[in-house]
Amino acid sequence: MAFSPATTATAARAAGAFTSARVSSSPPSSLSSPFLPRVAGAIVARRGRGARAAASPVRAQAAGAAKKNVLVVNTNSGGHAVIGFYFAKALLAAGHAVTVLTVGDEGSDKMKKPPFSRFSELTSAGAKTVWGDPADVGAAVGGASFDVVLENNGKDLDAVKPVADWAKSAGVGQFLFISSAGIYLQTDEPPHVEGDAVKESAGHVGVEKYIAAEFGSWASFRPQYMTGSGNNKDCEEWFFDRIVRKRPVPIPGSGMQLTNISHARDLGSMLTLAVDNPDAAAGKIFNCVSDRGVTLNGLAKMCAAAAGATVEIVNYDPAAAGVDAKKAFPFRNMHFYAEPRAAKEVLGWTSTTNLPEDLKERFAEYASSGRGEKAMTFDLDDKILAAVGAAPVGVAA
Repeated sequence: MAFSPATTATAARAAGAFTSARVSSSPPSSLSSPFLPRVAGAIVARRGRGARAAASPVRAQAAGAAKKNVLVVNTNSGGHAVIGFYFAKALLAAGHAVTVLTVGDEGSDKMKKPPFSRFSELTSAGAKTVWGDPADVGAAVGGASFDVVLENNGKDLDAVKPVADWAKSAGVGQFLFISSAGIYLQTDEPPHVEGDAVKESAGHVGVEKYIAAEFGSWASFRPQYMTGSGNNKDCEEWFFDRIVRKRPVPIPGSGMQLTNISHARDLGSMLTLAVDNPDAAAGKIFNCVSDRGVTLNGLAKMCAAAAGATVEIVNYDPAAAGVDAKKAFPFRNMHFYAEPRAAKEVLGWTSTTNLPEDLKERFAEYASSGRGEKAMTFDLDDKILAAVGAAPVGVAA
């Protein structure tokens, strides 16, 4: 998922006044922060949750749901590609028929990377995989008909409209769209919940309005950051690159900024519940995220624990260090945290993300790739560390 950190000015406001600090951490017995329970308690008291009450009726309906023929229009780049992969796996496990239309050509270099390089896991389970131009879906799928379409490629109406218009003309019963939690406006009352104000100029918002007007049965899903085997978004690896080389990990701001990271299997299970329960999902917006937050410093500690290593965290002010946080760090330098309230209340969905354990899966793949032994330069890190007087050996302070 292509999210960028906040601007330096926003970073300064989000982080507040602080002094650059170094924090050393060994693999802990417990990685929870006393900050998180206080935030969670305040959120529950302020907003309330009704997930458990709604879960049973929807699950009963899903058990007898008819099997569908589902088309997944899947992007060929960025973090969202893994969503389509896990959605297809979940659909197949539930007995649905699946066709995955990937943008571009089967022989392109992009297809040599995960999750595309693992499409045999889908075809061996009965899925069909095709490649082509979403602007001409009918030709790409050879005239096949579908009950459900998931649009997991376009980010604005120009890209999505041809798929939506084809789906409507072809009599598709349900249209699902992968939007983005990045469209929410900043809030003083995190986490973001469905119904919070969004950036009206965002391309995803235009798509949501269009499909709401064109389809009786539609739903939009707003993911945030994700993890999981097969993900090709370079986020956890950013931490591992530094941890395995025993380098300090520079994190902008105080490091207490909250974010949300979900295993892609959770996104797939949420989408599948919408397919199984189209009446419940119709006309709804769903935050496609896990139900636990994590601080940026906490994420660094979890990555170190997954690697069986220690970590030295250096928190810094990007403006004082003379760097752009967007280029220096893979996450937004601000509270960016959404809650999956609608999925719990409407679909009876439950999260299985266990970030400390899921990061062990990611580190195992990182280690087996040999990336930890490759030569790397960390020029921007070195500039930051020198600016705050925390430069490693060999870097001029």
